[in-house]
Amino acid sequence: MKAIMVVGTTSHAGKSLITAALCRILARKGFRVAPFKGQNMALNSYVTANGGEIGYAQAVQAWAAGIPPWVEMNPILLKPQGDMTSQVILKGRVVGRCGAAEYYEQFFDAGWQAIEDSLRRLSEEFDMVVCEGAGSPAEINLKHRDLTNMRVAKYLNAPTILVADIERGGVFAHIVGTLELLDPEERSLIKGIVINKFRGQRSLLQSGIEWVENRTGIPVIGVIPWLDQSFPAEDSLSLLDRGINAKGDLTIGVVRLPRISNFTDFDPLEAESSVNVKYLHPKQSLGHPDAVILPGSKTTIADLILLHKTGMAEEIQNYVAAGGTVLGICGGYQMLGRILADPEGIEGHEGRYRGLGLLPLKTVIAGQKVARQRSVTSHFPQEGLPVAGYEIHQGRTRLLEEDGGGIQPLFDDANLGVVDESHSVWGTYLHGIFDNGPWRRAWLNRLRQQRGLRSLPTGVANYREQRELMLDQLADAIAPHLDLKTVLPQ
Repeated sequence: MKAIMVVGTTSHAGKSLITAALCRILARKGFRVAPFKGQNMALNSYVTANGGEIGYAQAVQAWAAGIPPWVEMNPILLKPQGDMTSQVILKGRVVGRCGAAEYYEQFFDAGWQAIEDSLRRLSEEFDMVVCEGAGSPAEINLKHRDLTNMRVAKYLNAPTILVADIERGGVFAHIVGTLELLDPEERSLIKGIVINKFRGQRSLLQSGIEWVENRTGIPVIGVIPWLDQSFPAEDSLSLLDRGINAKGDLTIGVVRLPRISNFTDFDPLEAESSVNVKYLHPKQSLGHPDAVILPGSKTTIADLILLHKTGMAEEIQNYVAAGGTVLGICGGYQMLGRILADPEGIEGHEGRYRGLGLLPLKTVIAGQKVARQRSVTSHFPQEGLPVAGYEIHQGRTRLLEEDGGGIQPLFDDANLGVVDESHSVWGTYLHGIFDNGPWRRAWLNRLRQQRGLRSLPTGVANYREQRELMLDQLADAIAPHLDLKTVLPQ
């Protein structure tokens, strides 16, 4: 199989971004290319056309390659649950929940088999596979059970790019230290070094580049400048670095739950120049935003308990009572109801819990996960809009009929979400809801009308077109700074 491997000296070195750029660059060169990450630990996920769940970053990389996402592009997905355990998803399906030690005892062999099977399938369909590693390949205490870094590179005999983040400082120490900790066979596969997130004059870096090339015998094949461009992140640490668009007309507060999931739902909102998206820690004051969003959560009940403990739950209730607008997505939708029950302790919190009581709903956590793409038609905020997205949830939510007066379905499938009579409290199971441009603008226009602002045009493209432009811009920004001769097959 023809393959390229991308590993990093640290987490957040830019592996996902470089992999996506390579997919777009190689696709432009005429390669039929696919991304691959053997094992991913992330709470941002995507559902493929056949209902399989993979890391969202691999979905973006597939779109960069101009192809639909497949489960084979990320055969192992681990979703942390906050109690030192993770939900294990193998080839798109949930197969269990366990801690780190149990995972490697129970799933290492099955995981490697899934990786081999997936790579075999991809090799049959594509000319080139661009593989992404995880964290660092030089974690010597973990290398014996590595499923996604140099074990994959050696299996494929893949030319490997080592990416280092100069923004963190100590970039040359990171590069040399990583190479020193690799086995000779692993090190021999490193064919190029990329220094990422560089600010300043390249000439000032040249002496360091020459030193590291002489010291390691490996060429620096790229110095990538700092890019003022957002890219879907894999974990919520990236939210700490996100700034606020102070020029926007509207401010939307997103509660940054401890186990927030699928916060990529809000990338389209952040792309709206008229919107400030502000991420709020549960211990912060809610303030006076134009709307509040409760996002998805991997551990809905634990995050709900925290909202009650910190007082954020009461703040949200008071905010709605004063006329504020709240939208819950997936786990956030479940929190808006009156009751959340987990009779089997699937989330680790067996029992029955009090929700925010803003919608007359009851949710029961069930063993079987729902994961599927959906295409529906809206009733609100505007009738007849086509809306596409995907579901990922284990809760089953129903309306408490005795108190359901005035509650209306958002879509032609009433199971996907509701809105209250005053159109102040919205809830949906549909991830990707804001990707739908006309729906997003119609919802924002309701907020604008409350502020006496002029409505935005709703005849806009869906976010996927903006994403395509972003991926083109990413490739355009990186390609001139990257020399791929040492890693491309001749």
